[in-house]
Amino acid sequence: MQSRHFILLAASFLSLNAQVTHDRLLNTAKEPQNWLTYGGDFSSQRYSALTQITPANVNGLQLQWAFQQRSTEKFEATPLVVDGTMYLTQAPNDIVAMDAATGELKWIYSYSPSREARPCCGRVNRGVAISGTTLYMATIDAHLVAVNAATGKLLWDKEIAKAEAGYAMTHAPLIIKDKVIVGTAGAEFGIRGFIAAYDVNTGNELWRFYTIPGKGEPGNETWAGDSWMHGGASVWVTGSYDPETNLTYWGVGNPGPDYNSDKRGGDNLYSDCVVALDADTGKLKWYFQFTPHDDFDYDAVQVPVLANINWPDVSGRPQPRKVMLWANRNGFFYAIDRVTGKFLKGTPFVKVTWTKGLDEAGRPMRINGVAPSPEGTDIYPSQSGGTNWFSPSFSPHTGLFYVNAWEGVHASFKKTEAPFEEGKRFTGGVVNATRQGVRGPQLSASNDGDGYGMVQALDPITGQKKWEFKMADVTQSGILSTASDLLFTGGREGYFQALDARNGKMLWRVNAGGEVAMGPITYQVNGKQYLAFAAGSSLFVYGLK
Repeated sequence: MQSRHFILLAASFLSLNAQVTHDRLLNTAKEPQNWLTYGGDFSSQRYSALTQITPANVNGLQLQWAFQQRSTEKFEATPLVVDGTMYLTQAPNDIVAMDAATGELKWIYSYSPSREARPCCGRVNRGVAISGTTLYMATIDAHLVAVNAATGKLLWDKEIAKAEAGYAMTHAPLIIKDKVIVGTAGAEFGIRGFIAAYDVNTGNELWRFYTIPGKGEPGNETWAGDSWMHGGASVWVTGSYDPETNLTYWGVGNPGPDYNSDKRGGDNLYSDCVVALDADTGKLKWYFQFTPHDDFDYDAVQVPVLANINWPDVSGRPQPRKVMLWANRNGFFYAIDRVTGKFLKGTPFVKVTWTKGLDEAGRPMRINGVAPSPEGTDIYPSQSGGTNWFSPSFSPHTGLFYVNAWEGVHASFKKTEAPFEEGKRFTGGVVNATRQGVRGPQLSASNDGDGYGMVQALDPITGQKKWEFKMADVTQSGILSTASDLLFTGGREGYFQALDARNGKMLWRVNAGGEVAMGPITYQVNGKQYLAFAAGSSLFVYGLK
């Protein structure tokens, strides 16, 4: 039995200074003191114009307050900060409202998901969205709920898909105009994934785009037989939006079964794609597939980072161009024209052994025999990829793209028979990930030459690495860059650090005592800049004296 309730913890309700209108979401650059969307703005650059904290004074950061999550689940949520109030989710599906300057609790809305909810990779939630004075949360049992941002009171609750069939939702919704947009996870259970838009006032569905085309729809021919019916292609990371083209961009996950592709011949559209959808209608405008016929579970569920760059034309002269920057789990960094979907550039940023490279259209040139096998095939990168769901950052100030990468982590991919049974795992194999023969990328303490995590700074035009910051272990932390040329990130070792965004030099570090597995944010209240990040089960907020 599901229960939904809110707990009032302050003497009076919160008061919002103003509604979060679509115009405010379009113009987040005008109010850098707030953090109004999962990615910081519609472009998902995770870049802040705040400059009070600088390379010269960052070592003066001190703890201001902390929040202990009432959960033992992974803490992967990015908070929102709206006019001095922080809205944070604690796993699996609680919304917590706090004073962003002091950490004072205001209210908690608690949602109890169905026992049928079984997300493949943990009972997690990555954050909320806000429109007007309403917060929106997607739940692990595939519901979409709307909550009053001032009181925590439930406004409505809509079931989006059936949890007992393997559907789930784990990402922060995206608000565009009068719509709240979400996608469904569950590829490991043989779902048919989709992205859909709902009315912000009523929760009524306005459009739906299936990430696997059905019979008679363009792309269905890329699935052999009826394999499309349980082909996965889920969505579990928030998309981006370009208001000038009115396109919203979403990364789509792996086809199913993950490692045994024998019965799903073809490219398996639109798995492992970025899809560009008309935000008003949900109609597909273009797509780009990173890994056709994926049998490595590489997905393409990373964050589409949008940037305007002076890109060389055919004669080599720089011309303004609207691009999408994408570090993919398959080990390649891509630049794509986000108006047309045209492939511009693709370069490996970690060791890759499953393909010889990309052709002129950006299609991988697969190596014969390098695929999952009954006895196991060793491949770089591992199933976890060269990077994964955690957010990269682009700084317009330095012109560099920053990504947390896993280098030297490979895996033995084994395929098995994969009969489909609703609600049960449908992966068709197993993966044993290693670092130089050591079982499990989750293990810490690696030696020189073994696999490791690192921050890479990439030139988006050439794909060349400008610098790297090496860690002893792999990392699942997102990245934040600022206009003062600071970069903030963490790792599994428990450290959270500030780097010089120009050269990667470490300027400040704190041991937070737990893994950092979310995207840090910065905001300002009453003229003071704060830095927030989660480590272990706690959220820490730092600021200068």
